Amino acid sequence: MFKLEARPQPSQWWRYGSPVLALCITVLIGMVLFVALDKDPVRGLQMFFWEPLKSSYALGELMVKATPLLLIALGLAVCFRSNVWNIGAEGQFVMGAIAAGGTALLARPDTGSWIVPTLLLAGVLGGMAWAAVVAWLRDRFYANEILVSLMLVYVATLVLGWLVFGPWKDPMGYNFPQTRTFERVTQIPRLMAGSRAHIGLLLALVGAAALWVFLFRTRAGFAQQVGGMAPAAARYAGYSSRRALWTALLVSGGAAGLAGALEVAGPIGQLTPYVPAGYGFAAIIVAFVGRLHPVGMVLSAVLMSMFYIGGELAQSRLGLPKSITGVFQGLLLFTLLACDTLVAYRVRWVRTPAALKGGL
Repeated sequence: MFKLEARPQPSQWWRYGSPVLALCITVLIGMVLFVALDKDPVRGLQMFFWEPLKSSYALGELMVKATPLLLIALGLAVCFRSNVWNIGAEGQFVMGAIAAGGTALLARPDTGSWIVPTLLLAGVLGGMAWAAVVAWLRDRFYANEILVSLMLVYVATLVLGWLVFGPWKDPMGYNFPQTRTFERVTQIPRLMAGSRAHIGLLLALVGAAALWVFLFRTRAGFAQQVGGMAPAAARYAGYSSRRALWTALLVSGGAAGLAGALEVAGPIGQLTPYVPAGYGFAAIIVAFVGRLHPVGMVLSAVLMSMFYIGGELAQSRLGLPKSITGVFQGLLLFTLLACDTLVAYRVRWVRTPAALKGGL
């Protein structure tokens, strides 16, 4: 029979091999799922793993999806490495979108190009302000940041709904719950003609490089991680666990707010009730599949955006429900959790004792 045996020390090979194995298992389960739904499994997998890559336009759309996922995941990685469990990045994303959208609504056709960095800064500040609520409650009253950040997601969504159904509703919008379309001058510059990919992709990649330097090449990054993981040791070494808490949540909130600003001033171009797209929750999977490492998160953000686009294509071309995207995301997360067992344990075949066989 098979038996799990604890390793003397965690396996570095399986630390990075586990996500690859989890992806392979997810693909196999997905094929079984397509067969159960009476769909061609090859065609189904093609929607997820080939269609998003087959043309320059498709690659542009892939980057549009990957940009907010990567930005949010980078901020969450700072939190998780600091042992701060921010589960409410979706709310910070929404508040960043609201702050940026409110700034964009102030623009007029003759407004200068300075409006773009201004609304991006507004998005960052909006996300940071929402995360600061979590940090203050945790710091002042020892409130659980998991519950607080999660509940604030719904508050942010309600604030967005109130604005687009109320004071910010477009009077010329045929009663649809949306703001007026932002002026052209507020649009995020695109990387190339014929593609929706914008400079947010460059900001995300620069952010990944900056995070790598901060975490692995600076004393402040080391102090940040120690302050969260071992507060007693941090105090002994002169590091502040309180500073680690505030830094982690403000960086995470700012990154999520920036992603929200880029989304409404880029692909969407206005505020609607559909701004919350689940990026804040999907980015949690991106962060852990990427092993909380900037390079790994770049790759996992691309993979997760393939799931988003593949789910949309499977819905339109194969007649599958919209929830197929969430199914693949959930499968990847749960198989990763299962495969991570191999990091600390090895599977061994143990021969059944003869006496036991005779007793049977």
